[in-house]
This record gives sequence, C-alpha cells and structure tokens, in this order.
Amino acid sequence: MRLKNYFITGVLLVMFLAAGCTSQTPESIRELKDVEIRQYEGKKLSSVSDFRENSIKGPQYVDIDSYKLEITGLLNNPMSLTYDEVLDNQKYKKVVTLYCVEGWNAEILWEGVLVRDILKQAEIRPEANTVIFHAYDGYTTSFPLEYIMDNDIMIAYMMNGVVLPPERGFPFQLVAEDKWGYKWIKWITKIEFSDDESYEGFWESRGYSNEGDLDKSFR
Repeated sequence: MRLKNYFITGVLLVMFLAAGCTSQTPESIRELKDVEIRQYEGKKLSSVSDFRENSIKGPQYVDIDSYKLEITGLLNNPMSLTYDEVLDNQKYKKVVTLYCVEGWNAEILWEGVLVRDILKQAEIRPEANTVIFHAYDGYTTSFPLEYIMDNDIMIAYMMNGVVLPPERGFPFQLVAEDKWGYKWIKWITKIEFSDDESYEGFWESRGYSNEGDLDKSFR
C-alpha cells in the first residue's frame, strides 16, 4: 500500500510540474521581429532600409481595421474590399528592381496579388481606358488599362519576406514593373477606372512623363 501511495504521489507531482512548465500568461510571450530575406534564388537583394524617404507628406499610418480598397469608376460592379479580402486572391512573388529618378535603386523580392485578379468581379465597362491609383496621402498616378490587364502587375503586401512597414507603403504598394519609381504608388486606397487618357497624377502634373517608362526620360 505504501508503494502504491508513493506511485500516485509521484504521478501527481510530475503532472503538476509539467503543467507549470507549459503554462504561460499572454504577458510573458514576446513577439520577435521578422527577419527580411537578403538573398533569393542566388540573387542578392537590397534591404528594406535602403529606400530613401521621398513621399509627399511623409510616412502614412493606415488603420487596417477600418481600411477598405475602393474599386470605382467605369465599372458595372464597384467593390469595396478589406485587407483580408484583397489577400484572398492568389499570391505571387517576384524580384523586381525599383529605379528612382533621384539616381538610386533597390532590388527587392515582392510578394502580392495581381491587380487584374482583384478586378475579376468588377466588370470593367468598354469605355474605360485608364486606371488611376489613389493613395492615403492624396498622391495619384495612372496607367493605360492594357498595362494593368495585359501584364503581371502586383500590389505588394510584403517585401523581402516581411510585411510592408508603414514607411514602405503598408498596406499595399504597386509594383510597377518597367516604370520609374514615381509610378510605384504606396498606401493604395482606391483604384479608379476612367476614360480620361490624359489624366495626370501628382508628379505627372508637375512635368514628369505620364508613361514613366524606364527606357525613356522621366521628363
């Protein structure tokens, strides 16, 4: 009987210690910062911190709980999407270099969703020929409709394996391949479809090229 009591006591002690070792209060759990990827498929990447701050109103801080991406304009089915609804689309990743007119560049692994995938349910009207992107800080830029629909153009939510920081455009930045950096709009809040082919965004209305093609002067 004494041996049996010892055995039961020992089992209870082990259970108590095990429970004590595994229990944690929420306050005791610390979140570690994501570590960005600096090399991908043998290619060296730039750092998130290599970008210069040149936005028109400084970094923007978007409340993701109330955020909506508005899809508006010449559509039969305008939409208003939450952050998670945008990310419900197929995700892609690709290394693309951003070239700034200031003379610097950054080669980054971007991850995001294709703009044309987001628009599948929008039903673009035949007279639409221009896509205007709007940002949280009031910045705008535009593209021909075929550039968006005929190419794998992403709005990115991650760079180098980490979620975009506010300084880099959280929640979404356009990865405008083959375009100068001023076309890579950050903090996207609205995608508008228009028939105004001559629309000029923030820098375009100040003398920059409306096309923004890398193989041409931005002036």
